[in-house]
Amino acid sequence: MKSNHSKIFICPKCKGDLEFISDKISCVSCKTDFKYDDGLPLLFWKNEWADAKHDVTEEIKSFYMETPFPNYDDFESGITLREKARKQIYARLLDDQIPYTGKILEVGCGTGQTCNLLAMTKTRIVFGTDISVNSLKLGNRFREQNRIKNLRFLQMNLFRPVFKAEMFDVVICSGVLHHTSDPFTGFQSISKLVKKGGYIIIGLYNKYGRTFTDFRRSIFSISGDSLKSFDSRLRDKNLTDNKKHTWFMDQYKNPHESEHTFDEVLDWFEKMEFEFVNSIPSISGKPVTPDTKLFETIRKGTKLKRFSVQLGMAFSDKEGGFYTMIARKK
Repeated sequence: MKSNHSKIFICPKCKGDLEFISDKISCVSCKTDFKYDDGLPLLFWKNEWADAKHDVTEEIKSFYMETPFPNYDDFESGITLREKARKQIYARLLDDQIPYTGKILEVGCGTGQTCNLLAMTKTRIVFGTDISVNSLKLGNRFREQNRIKNLRFLQMNLFRPVFKAEMFDVVICSGVLHHTSDPFTGFQSISKLVKKGGYIIIGLYNKYGRTFTDFRRSIFSISGDSLKSFDSRLRDKNLTDNKKHTWFMDQYKNPHESEHTFDEVLDWFEKMEFEFVNSIPSISGKPVTPDTKLFETIRKGTKLKRFSVQLGMAFSDKEGGFYTMIARKK
């Protein structure tokens, strides 16, 4: 970190240069010191919003400190992680198609499974950030056990980035923005870290696709969580009890979440000068296959078509109405 990458960092408080020392990290400008925890740089700085908006950051941080998601129950090694990923179309496409020589940042990486997967291609440089130190420790422990050297984890508030602008070829932020007080402001913040011509990949809950998850949440609340069989994952005998628990907590007990349409995100892209490239599920309604080109631009389709795809997500009821959109910085 000190020798190879220190020049890409800025202080989250004042945006000054950071100096990485053996026992601390110091800002050259404002003289603020930051600590390490088991080798992880703790570069989180709180939001200092002037308006009266309710900040849920501390609530979300506490939630994921208690319930890191996802866990590593199924993975004993890098080999098992990769084998598992190869069985999932999206993970396989991501690993195969992100440039092998790219500099990649995952914002809100959780326990770092995607980071560890991508960094097993040794020519990539990968960073993973999250607000939950406990989640980061799980990812870093896996990294160390599997000797993945081109990956670094650190604690960061996505509203107060610790990286200089336009440092990354790909920025991934999956399942994160909808757990913040202001998803668009969060998108604005992380989009500045993407190089011109680089890509941003964001994953969100869909307003229509999440209909039945919202319904189940109400049922669980009324029943005192006694009707968990309404969720197919919680009936899956192949999942460990720990995996079922973390899924249940993340989907139904999260202290804050919001839901967003395709058109809303397309508007975000336009405002921040990004060009829409692709989505999963496909905005065109075409199925995603092992031959899908994630970074090949497809048509946006009509509003009616986009609405029908989102409505279809509700009835397929997969991944709790979760979807991914990809854009290129102009």
